Amino acid sequence: MAQDMTMTADSSAHHFLPTSLRAVIIASALWVLSLSLTVFSGSVAALLGCLIACYLVDWGINRSSLDRLRLLSIVLVCAALFGLGLILAAVMTGTGLLANLASPIYTFNASEFIKWFAVSFSLTVLLRALAHRTSFGAVLEIFFVASAFVITLSAHRNGMIHRPFFIGDFALTRGIDPASILMVLGCGTVLSLAALLMLENHQKRLPYHFTVLGLLCFSLVIYVRTFGLPTPQLTDDLGLTGNEGIGSNSQRENPFRDGQNDSGDKEAPVAIVVFRDDYTPVNGSYYFRESAYSQFNGNMLDFTTRDDMDQDLIEIFTNAAVETSQLPASINERTAVRTSIGLLVSHRSPFGLDSPVAYQSTPNPNNLRFKRTYDAYSLAPEFDFKYLIGREVGREDWSAEVWQEYVAIPNDPRYQALAETLIADLKPQYMNDPFARAWAVKTYLDENGIYSLKNQHAYESDPAASFLFGDLTGYCMHFSFAATYLFRSLGIPTRVGIGYSVPASNRAGGSSLLIQAVHGHAWPEIYFQDIGWVIVDPAPQQTLVDMTTAPQDSLQQLLGDMLRDQTSFEDFLQSRQPPFIDIQLLLNLTYALIALALAAAYAIKYYRLWIPAHADADQQYRVVYRAVLDQLAAVGYHRDYGESREQFATRVAETAPTLPSMTHYHLHRALGDADSQGFDRQQWQLLRDSISKEIQHNVVTWKKVLAKINPFTWVLSK
Repeated sequence: MAQDMTMTADSSAHHFLPTSLRAVIIASALWVLSLSLTVFSGSVAALLGCLIACYLVDWGINRSSLDRLRLLSIVLVCAALFGLGLILAAVMTGTGLLANLASPIYTFNASEFIKWFAVSFSLTVLLRALAHRTSFGAVLEIFFVASAFVITLSAHRNGMIHRPFFIGDFALTRGIDPASILMVLGCGTVLSLAALLMLENHQKRLPYHFTVLGLLCFSLVIYVRTFGLPTPQLTDDLGLTGNEGIGSNSQRENPFRDGQNDSGDKEAPVAIVVFRDDYTPVNGSYYFRESAYSQFNGNMLDFTTRDDMDQDLIEIFTNAAVETSQLPASINERTAVRTSIGLLVSHRSPFGLDSPVAYQSTPNPNNLRFKRTYDAYSLAPEFDFKYLIGREVGREDWSAEVWQEYVAIPNDPRYQALAETLIADLKPQYMNDPFARAWAVKTYLDENGIYSLKNQHAYESDPAASFLFGDLTGYCMHFSFAATYLFRSLGIPTRVGIGYSVPASNRAGGSSLLIQAVHGHAWPEIYFQDIGWVIVDPAPQQTLVDMTTAPQDSLQQLLGDMLRDQTSFEDFLQSRQPPFIDIQLLLNLTYALIALALAAAYAIKYYRLWIPAHADADQQYRVVYRAVLDQLAAVGYHRDYGESREQFATRVAETAPTLPSMTHYHLHRALGDADSQGFDRQQWQLLRDSISKEIQHNVVTWKKVLAKINPFTWVLSK
């Protein structure tokens, strides 16, 4: 009796560590999952219910009373507890008895506690019972933990750094970047999942595994601190984003990307703009120009290769100030606006509010968040379209070649025929007015065009003609190219501007404006004499896709506050001073040492496995035995301190039944036994092959995968 009690106590102590670790991991997953779904009392109940269920199941599942209970019965009991908790919680909040005795708030908190305790307890009992009774139960536990964290943090995807709100609000009220909290949770998730995978009989290995994983998480932190956070990947950005410094002239891609567009990433933030001067656009939208298609290359409009065209554009980023070589005219009808721009995604060229005249690089207040920051100086228009009536087009200093470039169109007579038809109904006094002519074309596209992201025009020789003379269904690139060709067929110098168009209402009365992927846009621009390039943008009244997005006021404010950081300039000045210790050099050396250590470890590991096939016959007893020990150590079997080789072979005989025989021959040969001298190379290799097959057959797959990946398994071999 005393011996049985001692064995029971030893067994309980033996299982206490993995049970406690597993309980904490699953309870943490349930707690995180509940945070956005219930109040504090519900989250506490989820935590308690899971902890209690884990200990009850792990310590009672093998008792005789529970051992006779079938798995189906356990499932039904869990379902009953789950339903009972939901019903009881609904009754508490549905009747006024408890609310009258206590208070409505107390009643609601109590009902949430009961509901989430029942949910957590029943779900945990089911998961643990499946893990004990089935071969796939452990996989379900890991899947549940991973899903809980993924579901909770999925709102953070595509650059929405203020979500989930319970994390974003906590960070914002304390002046913390939410990404820091998300990174901690992510590392915690990795460690939690790894711990569930590694829970086994050899708890002594857990500190080693957690040390390796901790170093990996630390490396992730160092990587983010050095190279910044990952940025959203956009399915179609109109060619606006990409590696900076290459400018727009180097791009020779088809601007039409029909079928590649996806509205699923439309909310992804790409930049934040802070207005240093107040400005409200007269047309209801802020236009930010980055580049323009202006030169016809024989097939379609492309970026110009001429130095005397598009002289108002600035194509490359600089670390200093840069000004445009051609200012817009009609200064009295424009207002100077300075904006600070923080790029969340790398862009090929700088962009600025219509019409940008200069860019100034600024110190980056948050290197982890912003790819680049700069100030844009613009002469923004304040005139309305009536101001354009009666105005001539083009510049007086344009050469005949430049004029021809700005009115060149495909060799298709349908463009001019349609344009002449559209202006035929103009009043006589407006028949030769460039703006009135352009407005007639715009009105036609507004009333007859259909906005859609899914089209097949891009694969035609002239996508604009396929759109315009076909189903008139397309997106901004089709409308802008078609309008530009129609304008040009009437002798109006036009180009296609590309950048972003953001509704003015998105500012919501603040100084910050969030630019998202959905705001990527293309539009026609006409050059009016003594005014400059003016946007005349078609706006189709029919649409087949909803491109609206919910207001992101909190994210807009958060990023604006980051960009507006007043301490950044002092930090920038300090960063210019030579540091006492070169942190970047230290990090590079650390990475190099880690890489060398990994390379050396892999080299040693595979050398020890390779050498038995090439060593001399008199060394086979040593190198073959060592290679087998390496294989066993890689899957979790190695000699403990003070354990003899015979004892070790007996302990792992269930996994490698041939090991006792190999150990016997190895020891006899090592001790100089004459009977083992005749054991040749082939016999040693046969023993090794036999043990390799036994390991392959008796060891679970995930251990064999880790054995291939881990370069330090040979360290434990002895």
